[in-house]
Amino acid sequence: MPATGGGSEFILGLLTGGAITLDGDHGAPPDDFAFSLLDENWDKFAPYGEAAMGLFPALKTAPITRFVNGPESFTPDNNFIMGEAPKIRQLFVAAGFNSVGIASAGGAGKFLSEWMTEGQATIDLWSVDIRRFMPFHNNRRFLRDRVGEVLGLHYRTAWPNREFETGRPLKKSPLHDRLAAAGACFGQKMGLERPNWFASEGMEAKTEYSFGRQNWFDASGTEHRAARESVAVFDQTSFSKFIMKGRDSLEVLQRLCGADVDVTVGDVIYTGLFNDRGTYESDLTLVRMGSDEFYIITSSQQTLHDLNWIERNITDSADACIVDVTTGYGVIGIMGPRSRELLSRVSDAGLSNDAFPFGTARHIGIGKATALAIRITYVGELGWELHTPIDMM
Repeated sequence: MPATGGGSEFILGLLTGGAITLDGDHGAPPDDFAFSLLDENWDKFAPYGEAAMGLFPALKTAPITRFVNGPESFTPDNNFIMGEAPKIRQLFVAAGFNSVGIASAGGAGKFLSEWMTEGQATIDLWSVDIRRFMPFHNNRRFLRDRVGEVLGLHYRTAWPNREFETGRPLKKSPLHDRLAAAGACFGQKMGLERPNWFASEGMEAKTEYSFGRQNWFDASGTEHRAARESVAVFDQTSFSKFIMKGRDSLEVLQRLCGADVDVTVGDVIYTGLFNDRGTYESDLTLVRMGSDEFYIITSSQQTLHDLNWIERNITDSADACIVDVTTGYGVIGIMGPRSRELLSRVSDAGLSNDAFPFGTARHIGIGKATALAIRITYVGELGWELHTPIDMM
């Protein structure tokens, strides 16, 4: 396909999509690969070159002076990475710009420099924050599967509620098979498969993407009515969960949270987690387990973010530590006006308003298992979250 003849000279560029195999262990780029290029690939470029010549006939006779074939940096969610590395203070990252580096350079440079001088982001940059990823996202086989899909999303219709299809499943709840048998259509959050909705009888558990009313609308309505009028069971295992201990734990959380967290042991507090600007870093639920111990429940997506935010705000002199126990505990939500009736069938614990008020937590028996029951709800009805060791779920 190389063109010859008169006319203006031009340079061909080819962006390599999907996984590429380079020299080095396990197909990884060699250590000295920075700013290097790949070999020319005329076969891959041909359909794009022919289409370009149809739009710009002058390209048919313009001599080609250089063929540039290089890899680009794509992230698992198609957004770039910015911020301070969570485990290495003062190491700031700006990478994975997914071929939008030129367009994003001005804003990214401005806000990263402010982040470096102020010690925290000066606006909400969560969509590109490095802490939205966990170490398991760096698995090479996962990345090989996912990045090919991510590249294609630059040119595909941006459907609402679209779920990634590759690199799955990464993690499953112990209830996964039972949920699948009940017709669950799964999405994923922080690598964990979780039901988005349940297909009714005779319906395929697959989302048909649309800008109008999607195919899950009626099925979702059935679930809403169950939670409003009767009782619904939710697998909420994807919640992030931490245990914070130490004689100064109360002081640290009191300083970071908007609500008063100095409550009675067994009380539950829903609160914002704020920064120096007075804006939200997160919202979370605290359970006071002892005079110097708190159980913390927060967003599925913000495991590393919230852990890092609290860790970095524990002063060197403070006696406090926080541990991520997300994968150690499962969560089953029992929500709806008949949730007390359902729980009473499997537990002999007192569940009345007097015995178990809203905003309190205690350990109860569920059959032969023991769970930390937290009377809190996000559906506007009576309900409990049951937090249990994953091997009892």
